[in-house]
Amino acid sequence: MDLQALYESAKPALVAIGLKVLGAIVIYIVGRWLIGIVGTLIQKALERQKVEPTVIRYIGNTIAVALNVLLVIGILGYFGVETTSFAALIAALGIAVGAAWSGLLANFAAGAFILVLRPFKVGDYVLAGDVEGTVRAVGLFSTAIDTPDNVQTYVGNGKVMGGTIKNYSTNPYRRVELTAQLNHAVDPHDAIARLKESLPKIANVVAEPKPDVAILAFNERGPVLAVRPFVHTDHYWQVYFDTNRVIRDTFGSAGYPVPEAHLHVRQQAA
Repeated sequence: MDLQALYESAKPALVAIGLKVLGAIVIYIVGRWLIGIVGTLIQKALERQKVEPTVIRYIGNTIAVALNVLLVIGILGYFGVETTSFAALIAALGIAVGAAWSGLLANFAAGAFILVLRPFKVGDYVLAGDVEGTVRAVGLFSTAIDTPDNVQTYVGNGKVMGGTIKNYSTNPYRRVELTAQLNHAVDPHDAIARLKESLPKIANVVAEPKPDVAILAFNERGPVLAVRPFVHTDHYWQVYFDTNRVIRDTFGSAGYPVPEAHLHVRQQAA
């Protein structure tokens, strides 16, 4: 067989295929560029409307995924693939994938409910999906939370909506829960009075409601006081640690003895 003749006969087809491949590459590059522009325009438009960052990110991700799917379908149509049959194939594939990835789709649906019900927004300090920290983003399938030790953790939206959500940023203040152990020899009323005088002096403790100090329980060492100042979430840990320091300094300056457990042994004659 004459290879030159075979090449000459196949040359038009090869040129046509090469041009189509080149055209598809151009379409893909231009399409991705246009998708980026559309995403930027939509983001700026939503920002001008004062839409929350949580909603902006969610809408931007959804539109980007949808436009990329349309771009792929358009490129396949350019190559002569019947898009109607391809759409039917996508639908069938979607059913199969949906059955296999039911959890992923549940996360997607839960993400939509988070936007509608708005139990939290970006920047809130929450406990969601057994993870505590500051919300950084609500995505299509997961929520990004920065934990107090500065580790970004991704929690499935389904787990977030399926469990208990605590939003510590909604209310203007929260209560710090601490205890103070006293010796049996210490007058608890004197200790309570001293702490109530010292706690308001801690930085960032709110004036109202006033710090709460009361006898919580008794044990073998003596009375146990509940020490509860109130603070905004932004300053929670600072007040938490400063309150521990104030308890120690207040009891030390008052000369209170160290709490000790005493065991009395009695010997009875036989």
